[in-house]
Amino acid sequence: MQIAKHSVVTINYRLKDSEGNVLDSSEGGEPLVYLHGVGNLVPGLEKALEGKSKGDSISVAVSPDEGYGERNLDLIQEVPRDRFEDSNNVEVGMQFQARTSAGGVRVFRVLGVTEDTIRVDGNHELAGETLHFDVEVVDIRAANAEEIQHGHAHGPGGHHHH
Repeated sequence: MQIAKHSVVTINYRLKDSEGNVLDSSEGGEPLVYLHGVGNLVPGLEKALEGKSKGDSISVAVSPDEGYGERNLDLIQEVPRDRFEDSNNVEVGMQFQARTSAGGVRVFRVLGVTEDTIRVDGNHELAGETLHFDVEVVDIRAANAEEIQHGHAHGPGGHHHH
């Protein structure tokens, strides 16, 4: 069986930055199980895995436009401290979710804290980065109707939302 839309795919992976630093890996943990073709992976990695078979290994460099996008400087903002519920406990590196003007939800990271403002960044932390993936295809199976409807793979025992 080859990877195609609505395949449930199990992979082992290692993600590195352009300097070779490991940013994420399934090594020492469980492989990643995902539903292919519905946007559960960055587009460049999903395209590279299309048509691969169980046992195949690939190494692929994913450019920002096929990964997490370019950095958008408009997503870096100074927000008045009084807009935060517990601004005295806000620290650099913290992450939180906020509603966007379009009604969606975006994750923001705290970049800096001053007496009057909190500087936040709504870019994905890997935005603007070329992503280097080493991937091994461990297993492929056809998705069931419930997985296709929900848009993600379910665990071996059935429906598992996290």
